[in-house]
This record gives sequence, C-alpha cells and structure tokens, in this order.
Amino acid sequence: MGRIMAIDYGQKRIGIAVTDQEQIIASALTTVHVQDIFNFLKSYFATEVVDCVVVGEPKQMDNTPSESARFIEPFVKKFSSLFPAILLQRVDERFTSKMARQTIAMSGLRKKARQNKERVDAVSATIILQSYLEQKTLR
Repeated sequence: MGRIMAIDYGQKRIGIAVTDQEQIIASALTTVHVQDIFNFLKSYFATEVVDCVVVGEPKQMDNTPSESARFIEPFVKKFSSLFPAILLQRVDERFTSKMARQTIAMSGLRKKARQNKERVDAVSATIILQSYLEQKTLR
C-alpha cells in the first residue's frame, strides 16, 4: 500500500502532508514554493509509492469556488497530465488555514515560530489530509 499525499496549494507556497504507508497517520511533510512543486513531486514519487494525491478545493460559504480556485485549476490539469497513474481527489478546504493557526497557537511554540507562514501551510495540508482520511473511513 502506498501513501496518500495532501496539497494545500497557495499562490506562493504549497503545504504538503503525507500518510504513513498504512494510510493511518497524517503528518506534515514540507512546504514548497509554487515554481518548485513539479520538480519536488517528481523526486518524491521516484522514491515513495503514492496511491492518491488530495488537493484542497477552496470554496465560499455558498459552496461556489473561491477566487483562489483559479490558481489551483492549472496545477490540477498539469498534475493529471504528468502523473496520470496517480489518483487525484479534491477535498473542501474551507477553514483549514484558520484551524492550522489555532492548532499552532495551542502547540506552545514561541510567537515568532507560530507566525511562520510555511508552518501554517504544512499544517493546513495535514488538516486536509486528516479530513480526507476521516471521510474515507466513513465510506
């Protein structure tokens, strides 16, 4: 069984989280700059088996796509063409950044460490992945 990877796609940075090989535990992996994402993914997929990639889907409260969706769609299309063998799933990512900030604030880190935007992106990806794992379990 391969890992599941989650991507929190932002305009500047992309938070990445992965599961263990048994697909039970979601953990933050890293944050990658947008221009480096496909090189990172090629390298990661060369060394790790990944069964599925979950991409956060930004939505408004009325369930319509948010403005940031226009940045994610080109990524999704390119990903699908470069890695056609890897299943790509979309997951609602509403409130994940807010939840990530709250989680980091409760972690006991110092103020400067809590303000690290890369940490927020990686934790957001972890929340997206954990949400996906919980939905998958309910099915």
